[in-house]
Amino acid sequence: MTDLRALFALDGDLEFRVPDFAALADDDYRAAIEAGMAEQAACLAALAADDAPPTAQLLADFERSGTLLRRAWFAFGTLRSADATAARDAIAEALSAKLAAHDDAIWLDGRLRDRFAALAKRAADGEIALDEQDAWLLAEVLRRFRRAGVELDDARQGRLREVNQRLAVLASQFEQLVIAGRKAGALVVEDAAALDGLSEDQLQACRAAAEAAGQSGYRLELVNTTGQPALAVLTNRETRRRLYEASIGRGSRGQTDVRPLLLETLRLRAEKAKLLGFDNFAAYAADDGVVKTTAAIDALLVPIAEAARRNAEREAAELQALLDADLPGESLQPWDWQFYAERAQAADAFDEAELRPYLPFESVLENGVFAAANQLYSLTFARREDVTGYTDDCRAYEVRDEDGAKLGLVLFDPYARPTKGGGAWMTQLAEPSDLLATRAVVTNNCNQVKPVAGRPSLMAWDEVVTLFHEFGHDIHGLLGRVRYPSVAGTATPRDFVEYPSQFNEQLAWRPELIQRYARHWRTGQPMPSDLVAKLAASRHCGEGYAACELYQAMLLDQLWHRAPVDALPDADGVDAWERAALEDAGVAFELVPPRYKTCYFTHIWSHDYAAAYYSYLVSEVMDADTAAWLEASGGPTRANGRAFAEAVLARGYSVDIMAAYRALLGHDPDPAALLRRRGLE
Repeated sequence: MTDLRALFALDGDLEFRVPDFAALADDDYRAAIEAGMAEQAACLAALAADDAPPTAQLLADFERSGTLLRRAWFAFGTLRSADATAARDAIAEALSAKLAAHDDAIWLDGRLRDRFAALAKRAADGEIALDEQDAWLLAEVLRRFRRAGVELDDARQGRLREVNQRLAVLASQFEQLVIAGRKAGALVVEDAAALDGLSEDQLQACRAAAEAAGQSGYRLELVNTTGQPALAVLTNRETRRRLYEASIGRGSRGQTDVRPLLLETLRLRAEKAKLLGFDNFAAYAADDGVVKTTAAIDALLVPIAEAARRNAEREAAELQALLDADLPGESLQPWDWQFYAERAQAADAFDEAELRPYLPFESVLENGVFAAANQLYSLTFARREDVTGYTDDCRAYEVRDEDGAKLGLVLFDPYARPTKGGGAWMTQLAEPSDLLATRAVVTNNCNQVKPVAGRPSLMAWDEVVTLFHEFGHDIHGLLGRVRYPSVAGTATPRDFVEYPSQFNEQLAWRPELIQRYARHWRTGQPMPSDLVAKLAASRHCGEGYAACELYQAMLLDQLWHRAPVDALPDADGVDAWERAALEDAGVAFELVPPRYKTCYFTHIWSHDYAAAYYSYLVSEVMDADTAAWLEASGGPTRANGRAFAEAVLARGYSVDIMAAYRALLGHDPDPAALLRRRGLE
């Protein structure tokens, strides 16, 4: 045990709690997670058996009990997402049911719940005093006990445990199949002419990917969304069609067919919701957020989704006219949209190939992302060469506040690899906690093309915005000022957690900041003012498509999780059910598929967004509302940054976060600013 605790940086007077990734073997993660479960179970059993009148110490002991388990699981999850292997997948699958059972053993323990209920009664009776953070955590713990099913009888608790364990296994299996399906679905092209439109750097990357896979020609890897970036530039219509069909075909073929898994998942989630007293799983998920009900979700989402579809239909008519000029008599197809949208926007929008040379990753990171954090929050960043990350590509930065005090570390893993999950994400390795006397250690994971032949990694504009977004999560984690680790940083309700990150991504668009980070990688010259103007003008170009694909995905998530079990299709009917459900909801548009179709919608089948993908909309409403407040208050000044940090970022979920939101802005979230931003008024 001593060695495991040292490997996961739990013992000693350490500056930062970074696991010793270089010394950790795969089996060490398994051993630490299993030891962490045993350690926590023993501690909680002792707490449950204690018959002394409970005090606030109960909360502290409860929080400390899971430290080894939490840290080991954070480290393993971070590593596996960034560098998946068959061995790591096997460990995750083997542990998934055990972890679910362990979680149930905690939250279905009536004796343990009774100890917290007794503490609440003592506080209510005035026998002891709890401060704000104690009182909030106590209420949250008791709520979690109720949601977990502690009040069910033994038979129903037993069935709930079985359901939870099976769901954990299904989530792990689904994620593995999606990654395998994305790899298997890559488009291989023999003739470079079929890839006309790609830059030389992109062609070299495709050639390198083919060589790495033992293939000839060029390999165009798939990203995790339906829309593929290359569709915007590929001039060969047949190549576009093949790439699009490779994208939407994932998850429904051969050994990577996920449909049986997701249908079983839906049935079990519906059963779980019924056991816990909810009409469906969507209602169960909504109850855990800040919106609270599916009716409230619909009141926000449906009108906006319908308006987005109407905007997309208007855009389609414009694109059809462009296609007619090239191919008279042909009808616009989904694989044509991004290509002709680029052409339609050419007068007002930037040329991606023209833009990329001004967006080298290192400059965007240091002169953009870091500079914005310094401007708003007075944060400074210094490279730490002595810190070893979880992959060879990792680099670490020490973060300090304006007084020079160390806040934590952020580890960047910027480059794509075949074993890495798609997209971009943030994780945490250690929480900022007064109780544990720990600083934050967070990660930032991207999928940039790795530099070749002495050239930097040049970013697409969407990648720049995504980097700012994910760093917003990092800031949320770094600026935490709370006592208890379980409510620190990004440990907030799902429909709130994207709010700080979406607020941060808006900083990428500020012209004065663009002038700092958008520098030509060869000459160091700033991006020309006319190109900056085009970039700004492009912000709302194609808004119908972008909003339509996103809100369709949100509704698709809701529709699956509200469907009665007897109305679910068989595996072969999944695609048809998806189409019909979106049509019935009034948001289907055949030229704009959902951002994630059912069979590769990892957010809702493997991650924490089950029936909660709508969260991005709620967070976007808050973000747009806050951005309007920022502009009205003088822009991104340190005073405004300090106010936002103190009201929102520092508090984690240690307080009523909607009350904190209202205290900052003076009102409840108002969608008016988002409607203006999206052009959906």
